[in-house]
Amino acid sequence: MDSIKNRRSIRKYKQDEIPASLLNDLLEEAFRASTMGNMQLYSVVVTRDKQMKEKLAPAHFNQPMVTGAPVVLTFCADFNRFSKWCRARKAEPGYDNPISFLNAATDALLVTQNFCTLAEEHGLGICYLGTTIYNPDQIVEILQLPELVMPVATITVGYPDECPSQVDRLPVQGLLHDEVYHDYSVEDIDRIYAYKESLPENHRFIEENQKETLAQVFTDVRYKKADNEYMSGILKATLKKQGFEK
Repeated sequence: MDSIKNRRSIRKYKQDEIPASLLNDLLEEAFRASTMGNMQLYSVVVTRDKQMKEKLAPAHFNQPMVTGAPVVLTFCADFNRFSKWCRARKAEPGYDNPISFLNAATDALLVTQNFCTLAEEHGLGICYLGTTIYNPDQIVEILQLPELVMPVATITVGYPDECPSQVDRLPVQGLLHDEVYHDYSVEDIDRIYAYKESLPENHRFIEENQKETLAQVFTDVRYKKADNEYMSGILKATLKKQGFEK
């Protein structure tokens, strides 16, 4: 599919509405994704209302595409629905644990990727927001998610109003391992990251952040240890609040 080979994240959208019929059809097709035990352990919250998008924006560090996109989709790991079905059928569920969260999160992410691929094939633009797992507590409150429901991915969707350059990807040889995992030598790392480190935009990135290497931009600026530990605490607390941790 050309839409996969040519894909890029879209952060600026036209204000044309996405027809509800198209969005529903794409989601219905996305729901054909593989799923643990055919349980479909996910739910999707569709946000079109301007005020609701404004409420969600701070949870996503006020990235402008949250309020600028016609539609924001929050994909959730959901064992609530299945557990209620179990109890209604004289079966006692045991899904208040981390492995159940991981199963439901995997289901939700498979559906998320299916939707993104389908949306782009139909001429829509999307942007994946990793901030969902940074501030899950805020999203839980805003979207009124009950116990055993946890947000895992947010996608902004709309008709593109930009065509940014594609970002680089590591060479396929650096990602594949035949039969078993082959650990990387220093020479392997140099070869795999050579192209990324050679790009002018990444050289500018280093200069703007006053660092010596591109790796330092990631470790010291973008994804710092202290931030990771802080947000890990929020994630653990929210998993407990939502019933996936005892």
